[in-house]
Amino acid sequence: MAGLAFDAIRGPANWIARSAVEARAVPAARTAAENRAAGTVVFEAVSKTYRSASGEVRALDRVDLEIPAGTIFGVIGRSGAGKSSLLRTVNRLEEPTSGQVLVDGEPIAALDTAGLVALRRRIGMIFQQFNLLSAKTVRQNVALPLVVAGVPSAEIGSRVDEVLRLVGLENKAESYPSRLSGGQKQRVGIARALVSHPEILLCDEATSALDPETTLSILRLLRDINRRLGITIILITHEMSVIREVCSDVVVLEQGRIAETGPVWSVFGSPEHPATRALLEPLIRGLPEDLVARLLPHPAPGATAVLRITYSGKISPDLSSLAAAAAAPVRLIQAGIERIEGRAVGRMLIAVADGEGDRVLEERLRALGDEVERIGYVAADD
Repeated sequence: MAGLAFDAIRGPANWIARSAVEARAVPAARTAAENRAAGTVVFEAVSKTYRSASGEVRALDRVDLEIPAGTIFGVIGRSGAGKSSLLRTVNRLEEPTSGQVLVDGEPIAALDTAGLVALRRRIGMIFQQFNLLSAKTVRQNVALPLVVAGVPSAEIGSRVDEVLRLVGLENKAESYPSRLSGGQKQRVGIARALVSHPEILLCDEATSALDPETTLSILRLLRDINRRLGITIILITHEMSVIREVCSDVVVLEQGRIAETGPVWSVFGSPEHPATRALLEPLIRGLPEDLVARLLPHPAPGATAVLRITYSGKISPDLSSLAAAAAAPVRLIQAGIERIEGRAVGRMLIAVADGEGDRVLEERLRALGDEVERIGYVAADD
């Protein structure tokens, strides 16, 4: 998208529209230190309790978390874990019961009405159900935040054209939402969220209503936007496959608390909390059914050992080294290894002749994988 104003501006701080008047002009450049901080979100002991006639529900329980500027940060958990409540505290659609949220180091609870309006112009948001106005065209839907801010018509037109090119919908500007696919509607939502030049983009289950192919295209678009614009993206989901595809870091919530957090490759490779392991379960390939039917619990004449080698991002698979360490031919039965942030994560099943027994083979192979487990034995001709 060479030539876009976004590419020329680059620094997120230059996108901030502090008021309806300031939205009409490009703000002065910030220092390098200020630019580095733009897009940082910090949660300090954030709790949220909802009260109703039936009692109290604690959605968040003393959440401490820092989201660095310019990252794609995933928030995942099962239904009711507190994901949406956490996300909505960033733009004060929800007020914490206790604790505080800081954006670029500024406590947002202290903002007055004008400050809150300015904050929300710095934070774009896209939704699961798109939230488009059916009676307005794509162009009119995308332009709406600028119209509300009082931006001049000429500037509105140029900004809308920029973001429509960015999301690949320049030929749909005069179409109505009813004529668009689900993926196109979400692209309109993304364009509308970007048109005010925000430094943070909140994604509330943005792909849950989409089919797998369209989901992948939207996630690739978000990754491209992050790379081009340096914008911080906070994405909530209940699907680990979404986190794996696009995020660099992730926090797992369980009953309003942080179960674990860290780089995606580390959380995927060595999940520590039962909630994380439960969320990862659909992505982990079990033993092949035909292998289970033939698996022997004890060695038999001519049988080969079946070993499962786990890679959690610290070591990369090397079949030639495995064969050398085993001092015997190694047969690959099944492998599910992925590259996450440049690291190998997954499992491999191998069959290898084991003439020594007594776990000697596992010891020799342990340096080549993070975990080696003997599953059983299969006949040599299987």
